[in-house]
This record gives sequence, structure tokens and C-alpha cells, in this order.
Amino acid sequence: MKDSLKLTASRQTHSRWRRLGLYALLSAIAFFTLLPLIWLISTAFKSPSENIFQVPPQFLPAEPTFQNFVRVWQASPFGQYLFNSTLVAVLTVSFNVIFCALAAYPLARLEFPGRNLIFSGIVSTIMIPFQIVMIPLYILTVQLGLKNTYLGIIFPSLASAFGIFLLRQAFQGVPKELEEAGRMDGCSELGIWWNVMIPAVRPALVTLALFVFIGSWSDFLWPLLVIDRPEFYTLPLGVARLEGTFSLDWRLIAAGSTIAIAPVLLLFLLLQQYIVPTDAGTGVKG
Repeated sequence: MKDSLKLTASRQTHSRWRRLGLYALLSAIAFFTLLPLIWLISTAFKSPSENIFQVPPQFLPAEPTFQNFVRVWQASPFGQYLFNSTLVAVLTVSFNVIFCALAAYPLARLEFPGRNLIFSGIVSTIMIPFQIVMIPLYILTVQLGLKNTYLGIIFPSLASAFGIFLLRQAFQGVPKELEEAGRMDGCSELGIWWNVMIPAVRPALVTLALFVFIGSWSDFLWPLLVIDRPEFYTLPLGVARLEGTFSLDWRLIAAGSTIAIAPVLLLFLLLQQYIVPTDAGTGVKG
């Protein structure tokens, strides 16, 4: 009996040490991953008298100051850039989530000829680099009169193959009993999609919305192509413009970059609690 207790205690101790080692490894990886972000934010708060390139780097500013943010905000229309990015990101997320959900529902729940072929064709477009379709998209955008417009910026992101794939998989995980219950209550297909399916896959919708928001917020190449009027600049274009305005004053560029990434970090902190596996079948009794 004592030998059995000693063996159990030894295994528990070994398990705790393994878990501790795993946490230490993951913490080290997380630290080195966040190191550039920490340096960026630290640089944004450093005064002109501090050497931002010293070795080893000093992450805590000796004389913290908000003047870098004030100068950036006063010298460039960052308020307009922030408004443009917010509007573009919100519209992109809204259109993308709605269109992807509408496309994914029939591919997941309805039976019709060629369904799998259509889905395979949509998913295969993920392998096509954006640079290949960039020129045709630009020509189409110009022909539609969408250059230098907000709709022109969000045009390529109205729907995405990744979003359709993600939501199709989520819709397939919803129990058929919920769908049948909706039909018994007299719901149409659109009613089932809105009242049954959408609430059941909310975590997948939040995940897609977060991915689309980050992609839209940080997109630089496409807005650079379709926008040449400063009043329509988004934050990535505005931050790039700082390099010429301040002659590579990295403190001010870091301050502008910090302003640009702050909303993304805040959104992730607010939504991370919803990015969990869906419990669509919780209310279904076997």
C-alpha cells in the first residue's frame, strides 16, 4: 500500500514538473513573440534625449512622455485616418460575415446537385495569391467608379473563401434536431438561418469577424492602389506617410504605430471570451 502511494505521489510530482516546464517554455515563446511590440510601445513613450538604439535595449523609458503622441496627432490628420479605418473595418466585417454566412448555409445544410463541387471550387481559391487577382480587381474597381471611395476599399473583402469554409464547418456541427424544430414552428429557410443557425454558430461568427477586422485594419497594399486622396487614407497609409513627414524620427513613427494597433488589441481583449468551441447541441436531449 505504501509503495502504491509513493508511486502515485511520484507520478503527480513528475506531472507537475512537466506542466511547469511546459508553462515556462510557452511563457518564453510568448515573451520573444511580444518583444517587438514591447519595444515599439516603449519607443513611443521615450523622450528625444534617450537613445532608442542602445544595446542592451532599455524597455522602460527613463523619462516617459506623451509628447510624441501629441506631435503625431497635431501634425497629421490621425483623427480622419482613424475614422476611415474604423468605417472601412466595420463595413468589411458586416458585409463579409453576412455574405459568408448566406453562402455557407446552403453548402452545409441543403442538398442540391454540384454542392461539393461548388464548395471545392470556392476553397481552392484560397491558394490563389492576392497579387494575381490584384490587377483585374483594380481594373474592375475603376470601371465601377469606386476608386477613392470607401466601397472601393472594401470591395475585394465583401466575401472570402476562408469565411465560407469556416462557417460551413460550423453549420455542419449544428444538430439536425434544432433545424427540424424550426421547421415545425413554421420557419422558412431564411428564418431557420437567422433564428436557429446564426445563434448556434456565434463563436465561429465572432472568430471570423475578428480575423476580418484585423485583416482590414492592417491592409496596406489594396488601399494604396485605390486611394490617392489623403482624406480617404486609412491608418496604415497614414503611418507610412509619417516617414516622410518626420524624416524617420522613430519615436513619432512608433507613436503613430501604437495608435494604429491599439484598437485591434482592445477588440481582441473584448472578444476573446467569445472565441470558444460552440455548444450548439447543449439544448438537445438524446
